Amino acid sequence: MSFFKKFFSKEKEQDLDKGLEKTKEGFFDKIARVVVGKSTVDDEILDELEEILIGSDVGLETTVKIIDRLKDRVTRDKYVSTSELDLIMRDEIVQLLSENNTADFEDYELPPNKRPYVLLVVGVNGVGKTTTIGKLAYQYTNKGYKLVIGAGDTFRAAAVDQLKIWSERVGCHFFAKGMNTDPAAVAYETVQYAITNNLDMAIIDTAGRLHTKTNLMQELSKIKRSIEKCLPGAPHDVLLILDATTGQNAIEQCKQFSAATEVSELALTKLDGTAKGGVAIGISDQFKIPIRYIGVGESIEKLQIFNKKAFVESLFKKG
Repeated sequence: MSFFKKFFSKEKEQDLDKGLEKTKEGFFDKIARVVVGKSTVDDEILDELEEILIGSDVGLETTVKIIDRLKDRVTRDKYVSTSELDLIMRDEIVQLLSENNTADFEDYELPPNKRPYVLLVVGVNGVGKTTTIGKLAYQYTNKGYKLVIGAGDTFRAAAVDQLKIWSERVGCHFFAKGMNTDPAAVAYETVQYAITNNLDMAIIDTAGRLHTKTNLMQELSKIKRSIEKCLPGAPHDVLLILDATTGQNAIEQCKQFSAATEVSELALTKLDGTAKGGVAIGISDQFKIPIRYIGVGESIEKLQIFNKKAFVESLFKKG
């Protein structure tokens, strides 16, 4: 049984298809207009296709790679019909993603020999960071793991309250030290709490810092160092939450946060609310950072493990 069939249920496939509807509508409508009345893929079609990819927030650098691959394919095959264009683009994009570090994670499974597994979560305000943490806690708790959520955003009472509500809803541990306390101390003591209580995982929230604020980005580095003092080798992953609706701004955020905290994986939220889903392709290509989770709906079950083949298959699925 193939990986795709084994780990991607019909329900998840339908959720993904629905979540990418807005991206697919604009994408295919434009491609259809480009190829109408033409039988083969020529330079004019490739030029217009380049504009479509850029308009879908794939990004200039990644778009150029895809177009170059299509040009090579046309040259090599001598004749490429417009009816083959979708299939060829799909193959080339999957191949592009396969060359990067966008790995296919199998399920909500924690890596072996890392207990407690420490996940530091970063991202600007408004990207869905608190909600994503709650959904992650739900998914991992459902797998039988014991975990704690650490309220490291000590500057917003709402953030602490929301995480406490999520922990109660999910049935996991919660750690907080109150408002305006040192976030690095909260992170340290959250890990300590996980160790003392023999937990499998610690998810630590941080303030939604603007990526343009240098001093605040430096504080994220301080939090990371504090965690490592408590547990050498931790945090085991730094998860950056990005809002897909922001398009190219998400790419700029990824650049700044990865410089400050050595981001190791990404979560793209709100894919169901945007026509800019192509940003997933551009981010994974440019930064070589794995996309691990994608949000394709508001409900607690709509946070999916990212699978590049499933994503591209859905993107190019018609009807």
